[in-house]
Formats: sequence, C-alpha cells, structure tokens
Amino acid sequence: MVAIARPIARWFVQARYPTGTNLLPILMYHRVLKEPDPLQPDVPDIRQMAEQFRALAGAFKVLRLHEAAEMLRDGRLPAGAACITFDDGYRDNHDLALPLLREFRLPATVFVTTGFLNGGCMFNDTVVETVRRLPPGAIDLSEVGLGTRMITDIASRRALVSDLTRAVKYLDPQHRHDFCAELCRKAGAKLPNDLMMDDHQVRALSDSGLVDIGGHTVTHPILAKVDPEQARREIADNRDRITELTGHQPLCFAYPNGKPDLDYAAVHARMVQEAGYSSAVSTAVGVATDQADPYQLPRFMPRERSAAQFVARMMRMATHRHPQFAR
Repeated sequence: MVAIARPIARWFVQARYPTGTNLLPILMYHRVLKEPDPLQPDVPDIRQMAEQFRALAGAFKVLRLHEAAEMLRDGRLPAGAACITFDDGYRDNHDLALPLLREFRLPATVFVTTGFLNGGCMFNDTVVETVRRLPPGAIDLSEVGLGTRMITDIASRRALVSDLTRAVKYLDPQHRHDFCAELCRKAGAKLPNDLMMDDHQVRALSDSGLVDIGGHTVTHPILAKVDPEQARREIADNRDRITELTGHQPLCFAYPNGKPDLDYAAVHARMVQEAGYSSAVSTAVGVATDQADPYQLPRFMPRERSAAQFVARMMRMATHRHPQFAR
C-alpha cells in the first residue's frame, strides 16, 4: 500500500470498525514461506505477508488477543481493532514472521502444539512432503477411499494433497499415523524434521515482547474424537509445558482444526475455561462481536495477494457477525 493511500484506508477502516461497534477481526495464519509453494497455494510467502502486515500497520489498531478479547467483552475496543494469530508452532513463525512483526511493530499470538516441538512433523505436513516426493505414476489409496490416483504433474500432486488431507484428518489417530508412515515409505525419501520450532525458538518468541504463546494441545487431536479425560490431559499438559518454557501461563487457546460441533463441543470450551484460559478461538469464519462466547471467538484466514485486496476483505468481513458456535 503506497504511503498516500494509507490515511484513506485508515479512514475507511475506522468508518467500518468505529469505536463502540465491538467488532473484532481475528486473522488466522499457520505458516509463512520464503517462496510460494505450488503444493500449498493458500500459505502466504514472506512478500505476501509483508504486504498484509504493512496494510494492518497502516490502517488498523492491532492488539494482543487476550487484551482485545477483554476489551470486546467490556465494550472498550478502539476503532479499527484487529488481532493476528498463528497456529501450530512452525519454525517459520520464528524465522520469518517475527522479523516482519518487529518491522511493523505488530503484536501476535502463536498457538503452539507442544508435542511436535524439537523435530516433530504434523500429519498434514507429512502428507504434503510425502506427495512432493512420490515418484510419478499410479498409487493405490483405496484404504482411505480415494481409489487409484495418478501422479503426473504439479496440478495432480496439489489435488492429491488436498484430497488426502481431508481423507485422513478424521481417522483414528493410530490409523492416521500408520497410514502416513506407509505413505512415507512408498515415497522412499526422508522427510524434513525442522518444520516446527524448538524450545529455544518458542522462548525467543515469548521474550520478543511482541508475541504471546497460546495453547493448542499436545498432539493436536480433534477433541470431539477423543474421550473427555484425554481431552483434559491434552489441554492441561500443553498449558503446563508452555508455562515451563516461557515462564508465563498462556492466556489464550485455539481448538485443533476448530470447527464448532464437528471438532470440538461446548464441553471442551468449559475444559479450556477450567484450565485457566481467559479466551479461546475457533475456525468458525466471522468477526467477533460482544455477543460472542469469549471461549469460541471466530477467525478467518486471509488469502489476498495484494494490500488493496486484503483491506477490501477486511472491510467485507465486518458484515460476517454471526458465526456458528458449539452448543
């Protein structure tokens, strides 16, 4: 966004999100890449994220999530308030996103899945990196209902990543692990072990003065698919590990996968509250209002390629005020 356009953008944003309206857009990211990845077209590269952060710094008042959630509840949000969040705990949050946050002086919350720190690999990344390495030809995926698929080019690999991720996401965790291990064996290549942060990088984010570390369970289970005691342990053990790493008990939580009633239920929101969190976010698409459950705040994922498109999306999202909540 050119400098001359920033005051104009700020005026439009504050007209759309004025003081007293209690509308809070919460942005949801996962990773940021050095270069675009054709197998992950929705993941921003560093240039795209810089454009979005420049627009946020120029037109919005970016707040810490726990503070914004409290202001939302109390009717004290400033005009143009917004929040930035990252899920899972990827190393690029430290290596690439943190320098951008510093450059534009923007606070953020990074929700960390502690069980994958120090060399772990989440199932979705196993899918991406395995499909990237599979040799061209046919592969039998009948076990997960996809039949026989042909791998011929980037487009076929991108489609397979999308279909496989959906197909295995809701498998029993052990079945999912075994299937991904066999898929990896077929690829015949060693997968990367440096996609997630290590303990030092989590501490560095926390010590930066800009990033709050939030809870995101230990192993990223879909909470609605595990028994209540396991769900409680995932929430509590993750909280305790983050407290040990950072010296601060986390204040905000993000539900893995995060779709209300499908991935988590109201009982899990109560577990999060009982674990000492002050707020939590889902992946229900929308803008939070003062009518929202503070333990089910909606978010949305920005995919726009330019600053102008990004600001336009933020403006449109002001009308998305009625996201679904787990009942």
